[in-house]
Amino acid sequence: MLKRSHVRQFLAVVDSGSFTAAAARVRITQPTLSVGIAEMEKTVGAKLFIRDRKHVRLTEAGARLLPIARQLEQGFRAAESLNAPARGGSRLMRLGVLRTLAPEMVKIAVETLRSDCDLELVEGSGHELRTGLSGGRLDAAITLLKPDDHTELSRTLFTEPYVMLAAHGHHLADSVVHPEALAGEVMIARRACERLQDTSRFFTRSGVRPRFALRSDNDALCLGMVEAGLGITTAPLSLMTPKMRQIGIVGYDFERTIGLIRSGRSVPDFPSINQLHSRLNALIEDV
Repeated sequence: MLKRSHVRQFLAVVDSGSFTAAAARVRITQPTLSVGIAEMEKTVGAKLFIRDRKHVRLTEAGARLLPIARQLEQGFRAAESLNAPARGGSRLMRLGVLRTLAPEMVKIAVETLRSDCDLELVEGSGHELRTGLSGGRLDAAITLLKPDDHTELSRTLFTEPYVMLAAHGHHLADSVVHPEALAGEVMIARRACERLQDTSRFFTRSGVRPRFALRSDNDALCLGMVEAGLGITTAPLSLMTPKMRQIGIVGYDFERTIGLIRSGRSVPDFPSINQLHSRLNALIEDV
């Protein structure tokens, strides 16, 4: 018998690309997840994944099952919310938030949108949040917008530049330099940065191949090490703290646009979206 836990585990492996990450996502051990996938394969009568040392990919049967599994999970979600109002009679909304958003921005979003509905937050990368929207696990997400996202289901919240951040006392703080001037600097790589590859190509074209003192997915750690003077890093402007200063770089003009995207499952708009737009832009202006 096919269980919902099987469907959730199957989708977690597909969306995360590994059994280890999938187990963490659904909050079970990896052996338990492997048992669940094996039970699902026995139920459907076919092998669903091909595993090697580095990759997990769907078999032909797994690829055929994927759209069915997404529809099943979407149906489970819809059944859960049917006639099940949250506290105060308002609807519970599963809201995805981009992992690289400044904590103050997430706080503002929660404070503002809670006047419209009760919220359940899900943190993730841009890819993970879009997968959650399409797979029925999220009702809406505050995430990176793409040019083709400007439809009735999305609303731009703010646009901000990526900047080079340094400790307050750094010798290049508050100056504007050509990229070659950073050749001798020690850098910190924010692996969660959406512009990491673009930034790498930008400096490589200028012959800048710096030494890295830290490479980490943990933004809090990376930014703390910038404050401590371990190195410099690129980040969205909103992640700058009072202990940091900017280094202007000629030709470095990357930016990101953040917006709220609703799923296509008759999710109502947020009446307080204009207020959220104003508050987030005010925060950017005050950085």
